[in-house]
Amino acid sequence: DTLWDLKECPKRLVVLGGGPIGCEMAQAFARLGAKVTIIEREKTLLSREDKDVSQLVTQAFEHENIDVLTAHTATEVKSNELLCEHNSQTKHVLFDNILVALGRQANVTGFGLEELSVELNPNGTIKADPILRTNIPSIYVCGDVTGPYQFTHAAAHQAWHASINALFGPFKTFKADYRVIPHATFTDPEAARVGLNEKEAKAQNIPYEVTTYGLDDLDRAIVESEAKGFVKVLTPPGKDKILGVTIVGHHAADIIAEFVLAMKHGLGLNKILGTIHIYPTLAEANKFAAGAWRKAHTPPFLMKMLKIFHRLRR
Repeated sequence: DTLWDLKECPKRLVVLGGGPIGCEMAQAFARLGAKVTIIEREKTLLSREDKDVSQLVTQAFEHENIDVLTAHTATEVKSNELLCEHNSQTKHVLFDNILVALGRQANVTGFGLEELSVELNPNGTIKADPILRTNIPSIYVCGDVTGPYQFTHAAAHQAWHASINALFGPFKTFKADYRVIPHATFTDPEAARVGLNEKEAKAQNIPYEVTTYGLDDLDRAIVESEAKGFVKVLTPPGKDKILGVTIVGHHAADIIAEFVLAMKHGLGLNKILGTIHIYPTLAEANKFAAGAWRKAHTPPFLMKMLKIFHRLRR
């Protein structure tokens, strides 16, 4: 919780953890002038995301002279040295400060919950039913204290439900809906996702197709010198239903909102393709991704017939 004065920004900062928070803080301090080293025991940064996402973020970090040490496990601190194990060898990393970004736990103590025997989940969060009510009928919970998502926007979503259910519970209740929960990592480039990525689809044995549109082809991204990244959409084979979307690039967290709405209300890629998007905007990337899917699924027989038809017309 310590915020350094800019004049006292550490010269050498070690960030333990290459997840979203670790990556965001590492880049922020690097741009404030610190020499930053990220220590991550997994093989990639942002290990829950697809490999192509991690590669783009890692490339950006290396371009900013951030040392990315993946597959390294921190084992010991000696004075101003951090010892890490990598391929059965010990690496020494010098530092002035260490920033630990290895996740966080719900703060459920000191509120009298123990005295009331409020039930907890095995992971330490407060147990709640679908309307966010605890085993004590007059106590409702929302946010990180109950989970399952540690996002501010998820907490706000839960807060509405908890408040309404607490006020009108005897007459009408509403279950919190977690079917479409987006998230983003606010690095540069941003990495945003909603629904499944390839890693999760493979783990769950869900058949899928991938449609990708590169932002290096998008006029607005080119004009703003941000022509890097991609929009990647997962759909069932042969269908335009959206299973998940990953966007990496400038303002990815804003661009993905259209896909969040589409998934929430069951709209497919054809609906996005048929929607007029302002030119030139970053949001056009969504339409172009939908167009790439449509082009890939145009029946060859139909194209052959159209070719004959127009030849006859000429």
